[in-house]
Amino acid sequence: MKFRCSALPKLMTAPRSKSEVLSETAKSYIKQLAKEYYLDYSTELTNKYVKKGIEVENQSIELYNQVFFTSYVKNEERVTKGLLTGECDIIAEDRIIDIKSSWSLDTFPMLSEDINIKDYQAQLDGYMYLYNKPFAEIAYCMVNTPEHLIGYENENIHIVDHMRLTDRVTTISFARNLEREERMLTILDEASKYYHDYFEKMKNKNL
Repeated sequence: MKFRCSALPKLMTAPRSKSEVLSETAKSYIKQLAKEYYLDYSTELTNKYVKKGIEVENQSIELYNQVFFTSYVKNEERVTKGLLTGECDIIAEDRIIDIKSSWSLDTFPMLSEDINIKDYQAQLDGYMYLYNKPFAEIAYCMVNTPEHLIGYENENIHIVDHMRLTDRVTTISFARNLEREERMLTILDEASKYYHDYFEKMKNKNL
């Protein structure tokens, strides 16, 4: 079993007891992964927010390039190291960059202080480990929402081409932390054991 970087925020939630490695949230998530694989189905989330992120990803990267005078392209390289696998959005010289396309002006963080790093820190810790980079950056980009996704919401919070480019990108960076990384590797090891134990219980059910 290889865990994706996107799974790390759930796997690394703090357990109630210091004597435990995996939290109840992590255990429930691991059971769900094992069940999906065993029964061959998926509960992967699809909604208008996810759809916009997929459809406008290249536009958001181009907006980032215009603001910071770079020429990055979408990374297509998936890296696997041990129990962890991931595919970051952009590989830069000294960092990985995670592009997030905001749904609307209402959800777009105008300043770095408005970004909740804790929501994504574990995932980006995983990317820094996989790609061996000393820094990670989150870049929120605000580009036009595709018309077919807007629905009944006001267009004025979705159509943003008239805005100043620098007002439409907000970033925050943080450095690689070896202490958090060590904890991540410990949790991945325990998560793998828990996954395989639960998988074997399903295989041997009623035998």
